Amino acid sequence: MDSNSKFYVAGNTGLVGSAIIRMLKGKRFYNILSTPHTDWDLRNQEDVNRFFRINKPDYVFLAAAKVGGIGANSEQPAQFIYDNLMIQTNIIDAAYRNGVKKLIFLGSSCIYPKFPEIPITEDQLLTSPLEPSNDAYAIAKIAGVKMCQAYRKQYGFDAIAVMPTNLYGPNDNYDLETSHVFPALIRKFHEAEDKVTLWGDGSAMREFLHVDDLAEALYICLQKYNDSEPINIGTGEDVTIKELAETVASVIGNKTIEWDKSKPNGTPRKVLNVDKVKALGWKPTISLRDGIESTYEDYLK
Repeated sequence: MDSNSKFYVAGNTGLVGSAIIRMLKGKRFYNILSTPHTDWDLRNQEDVNRFFRINKPDYVFLAAAKVGGIGANSEQPAQFIYDNLMIQTNIIDAAYRNGVKKLIFLGSSCIYPKFPEIPITEDQLLTSPLEPSNDAYAIAKIAGVKMCQAYRKQYGFDAIAVMPTNLYGPNDNYDLETSHVFPALIRKFHEAEDKVTLWGDGSAMREFLHVDDLAEALYICLQKYNDSEPINIGTGEDVTIKELAETVASVIGNKTIEWDKSKPNGTPRKVLNVDKVKALGWKPTISLRDGIESTYEDYLK
């Protein structure tokens, strides 16, 4: 890579895409391409092929996806599987056919089984059933992993698949109907007068990574990782949703927390083994509390 290298960030307006752009600009890469929704529909093969023919990017970060929390995944499984399959299939194929030097496909830790061995290693993929509440999204992401592997095997295309843990940070989605747990907590605690009701019983354990730490890991993977197997990116540490909620409450202003046990918890525990990415020389630098404080400041803006 050099200062003139052309980077395409698919999903540039989202949580991950905007962090990748911040990272690239911080490293003095300014030749950055995006696909505004008003001009390009990534679910449309001809739109994607035309974009690649015109722009010829050198490197691709495939961060575009339809994402959401338990509620959105349960209510819209057809949209989650269709949109994600179409977006990633079109981009991976067009990238190969237009001479892209390297593509990074952003998957998700939800590709792993509902009851994995902890910490979750990359070789546990497809070893037992998925969490039913988001299996449509997970199956689409698994297809993306397999497509990267297939294009590497058949065509020698340098496509890698990274599996981030639960992410948070600036420019997140705070819509209570479609958001993930972290931004939903930020908004609920901010808007509540004295009481916040949360799903489940708070016992589920989750790992959280600041999106700017993820972006740095992606840059290292772009330079150093060249393998067909996916690579996990996370902190390697987890907290209960109850602990997370209490920390958010202490940052925003203490409120009474009530748990709606009629709602699902999701996967009981999910924390990744991150030995492979740490062996490349990366480690997270933003603590959970510092990340909550900076994310809340961004939300207020």
